[in-house]
Amino acid sequence: MTSTNNRTLSRGDTGAMIGFCISGALIAAYITVFSIIRIVELARGVDVPVLVEFAGAATPVDLPLTSGDSVSVGLDRATITAAELPAIASVPGIIGQALQIVTIVVVIGCLILLARSTLSGRVFSRRNTALVATAGLTGLLGFGAVRFFDNMLANATVAAVTDNGLDNAVITVEPFTFILAAFVIALITTVFSIGDRLQRDTEGLV
Repeated sequence: MTSTNNRTLSRGDTGAMIGFCISGALIAAYITVFSIIRIVELARGVDVPVLVEFAGAATPVDLPLTSGDSVSVGLDRATITAAELPAIASVPGIIGQALQIVTIVVVIGCLILLARSTLSGRVFSRRNTALVATAGLTGLLGFGAVRFFDNMLANATVAAVTDNGLDNAVITVEPFTFILAAFVIALITTVFSIGDRLQRDTEGLV
């Protein structure tokens, strides 16, 4: 005989899950609004601030002091304001912001569905494992793509503002962070998969 009874969460756990769902929805709404504002700004292409990173060691610049003197500092990133942003820069920037909206909505949506399932007392299941895997892969690939398009925006902006006079703006890649995130996602997905199998085996013995 197989039992499919689900456990009931305590009031504290239920409250925490509901708070998590509300917070996730608010975060998704905030980032969506912020990204839409940025898309409009990029589409206008006038006086657009763009964050730029520089290659290798920090670029030395002279920082003015209140005394009138200056001190040399290392600059590894800066915000450049483009008076007129060319399409070759704005298009990748818009694509990156659109991908950010999709990534955030999918990831948070999957986690909210996972929380709802947990509220019903069902933690481990094939559906929940699929939700975890979808959220993890979407976040990993989505944010990687956002980073890629943001770097395209930065490089094209530097080329337009400096008339190709600055050649040390690059597309940066952080392989360790990417690999670590992939490992964590694979681990969590594996835990849910094993938990689902153990739960089904346990229910089959009852």
